[in-house]
Amino acid sequence: MTDDAANSASGAEAGEYLFSGLRVIDCATVIAAPAAAMMLADFGADVIKIEQPGEGDMLRMLSHIPSTPEAGNDWFWQMDGRNKRSLALDLKQPAGKEILYKLVAGCDVFITNQPLDVRASLGLAYEDLQPLNPRMIYASLTAYGEQGPERERKGFDQLAYWARSGLMDLMRAPDTTPTQGLPGMGDHPTGVAVYAGIVTALLQRQRTGEGGMVHTSLLANGLWSAAGIAQGVLAGGDMPAYREINKVNAAMFRVYQAADGRWLQFNMVRNEELLSLALAGMDALHLLTDERFMTLEDMWANRKALGDELQAIISTRDSAQWLDIFTGLGVPVNRVALVEETLRDKQITANNMSLPTDGAGIAAPRLLNHPLQISSVAQVGPVRAPALGEHSAQVLAELGYSASEVARLRARGVI
Repeated sequence: MTDDAANSASGAEAGEYLFSGLRVIDCATVIAAPAAAMMLADFGADVIKIEQPGEGDMLRMLSHIPSTPEAGNDWFWQMDGRNKRSLALDLKQPAGKEILYKLVAGCDVFITNQPLDVRASLGLAYEDLQPLNPRMIYASLTAYGEQGPERERKGFDQLAYWARSGLMDLMRAPDTTPTQGLPGMGDHPTGVAVYAGIVTALLQRQRTGEGGMVHTSLLANGLWSAAGIAQGVLAGGDMPAYREINKVNAAMFRVYQAADGRWLQFNMVRNEELLSLALAGMDALHLLTDERFMTLEDMWANRKALGDELQAIISTRDSAQWLDIFTGLGVPVNRVALVEETLRDKQITANNMSLPTDGAGIAAPRLLNHPLQISSVAQVGPVRAPALGEHSAQVLAELGYSASEVARLRARGVI
């Protein structure tokens, strides 16, 4: 990392970025909470990541597990660990805790997702740290919430966000087994929620001078994602009827496989005009005179039969041919994308949904960007995610530790 890049990542060039000069302690692991810290770093905050010496954050190895694609580099760590400084610190040793407390005393934001019992044993709870820095924003992420009988249950996004919220049950074809989630599928949107809470609390602090505690959970974010159904339950909705009706989708809410094996989605075809245009494009207007489909009510009652008729037609041409036809008619049909197409997707690159890594020392040619883009706010980087403990000596020097003291701490395994 160049000196200029390090300065940009740490927010040392005061005023260059929105959060330049903001000190953030990332005392969290894996994805959701560290992703929120990364977003603050992307807008100029000096993010110091606390990691266990010798092991580091498990996020460092997620690029090499069987449920992620092997690329021969640490792309997961680079995506969510970028633009930070790393301090390897053993918080089980008194000297390590003393260093952390000094950092807390001078920070603006402290982020953690450590289990509540671990926080209590290490002295990392809000009640422990708030007296050291009343202006601090303490951001807490838990699996199931701060209160209640499951408050101390451990979990990650596939358990708490995906399974416990009910999403895992809802997002499957009828009479099939629930599907496991993708790595980080709930973590990344939850990270945005953590970030939003922090920024809201910072605005409150700017107005009142008071710090405070921000908290959310994977379960809360999973329920929010399922709100289009879950709120119906809270309103007294008839879920047995809902489940029975949705065993068979409306014809325009099915996906259809074209001759090339790709799938087409017609969900935006939601009125009679668009339906007529779609049928015209498929040379299937004769279906409107079929006694099974003559009215919208008939189409709903015989929705499986109508869908089967449309599938037989769609299977006769490649998806690209169908897209050309429907685009020409102004019918909003989508092809179900393959994630393999992301690198060459012009829509993604044109809107900075992924970022080039030229000159950043990152093996991956592009990194996914977080979804927040603000025309008046400059974004850092991406700057290479740090090696474990890369900035330990630097951070301790900023706290007033001499070179000999740093050497002793290193010899004792504190850093």
